[in-house]
Amino acid sequence: MRKVNTRSIVLMAICIVLNIVCSNFILMLRIPVYLDAIGTILAASLLGPVSGMIVGGTTGVLMGVTTDIFSLFFMPVQLITGAIAGVLYNRMQGNQLKNSWWFALAISLPGTILSTIITVILFNGITSSGSSIIVQLLYGAGMSQSLAVFLVQVATDYLDKLLTVIFLLFTTRLLGKKWVTSR
Repeated sequence: MRKVNTRSIVLMAICIVLNIVCSNFILMLRIPVYLDAIGTILAASLLGPVSGMIVGGTTGVLMGVTTDIFSLFFMPVQLITGAIAGVLYNRMQGNQLKNSWWFALAISLPGTILSTIITVILFNGITSSGSSIIVQLLYGAGMSQSLAVFLVQVATDYLDKLLTVIFLLFTTRLLGKKWVTSR
């Protein structure tokens, strides 16, 4: 985040609202994806890793004190997602559909490992997300809890980030060069 100007601040505020609205909508429907990092990755891709971390951290705090206490505990996942997305979008071409699969993998994998650790150690495998239902089904079928959480996190985090990266690809095309080159 080289320039702090009105446009950057407004974009970060919009990204925080996008995170909160999408996250609450998915949480309400109990769908096994999260969509809580759309704004984080958008801010990181347009403004850099620091902006992505600011948006992710602010989202975690606001969600944690208003609608979903679990968001406070998963705030480090938002921070790492913003940092990695910012670095990747800064160095690579994230504006091509053919790159979406590996962008999503690179962004989701560190967060997946961290969120698995948080979920198993702090919450015994159960959180507010819809993916907890799948974890409980696998655990009930005889799989170890850690493995069940990890497998579900890998699948749902990757799907979540893939949907996010594809959404951002089209969003940045709609925003145009004026917004995309605001770094």
